[in-house]
Amino acid sequence: MSLTMEVGKIGRGLMVPMLITNFVVYVILVGLAAWSIDKYIDGEQNHPHLGGNPSTTYMLEFGLLGGATGLCSLVIGLMHHRAWRSASLASASSSAFISWGITAVAFGFVWKEIKMGGRRGKRLQTLELFITISTFSQMLYLMLLHAGVFSRKYGPDYLSHRDDTIIHRVPTQSQHQPSTSSLE
Repeated sequence: MSLTMEVGKIGRGLMVPMLITNFVVYVILVGLAAWSIDKYIDGEQNHPHLGGNPSTTYMLEFGLLGGATGLCSLVIGLMHHRAWRSASLASASSSAFISWGITAVAFGFVWKEIKMGGRRGKRLQTLELFITISTFSQMLYLMLLHAGVFSRKYGPDYLSHRDDTIIHRVPTQSQHQPSTSSLE
């Protein structure tokens, strides 16, 4: 088996379970955040499953934004899994990093909300849990994307483009056919 066939065998096998896990987490996060924002917009902050404090609005907004960008980064990650080249790694890692950054901001607001106290309903507590889970699962996804830096058996690296190089064979002198062109 050639080196290009073995590139990323371990990392590629771990990528699909991580993509599926993150997809489920982000779908739940987007659903809970969208429901909660809808209740806040309608003025139902005292809903039995909601509650909250002044940081809740920011947590909901950044949670919804982080969930939406997280789902988009997973679509790009799926395309990277299919291509599995250094060129696709750049777009997958940059979108995953942006998603992780936004989710990390939402995670900061989760901790601020918990610290401020007040009544927090069950759905709000569930949303806090899923924001926390998504922050750490997206960080693991980022680490998996960049595992190729340490060894090519974990994935394509971005230090060299050996897996993107197309080798064209040049005919040798013995294979050279006489030209039948009219210019000669």
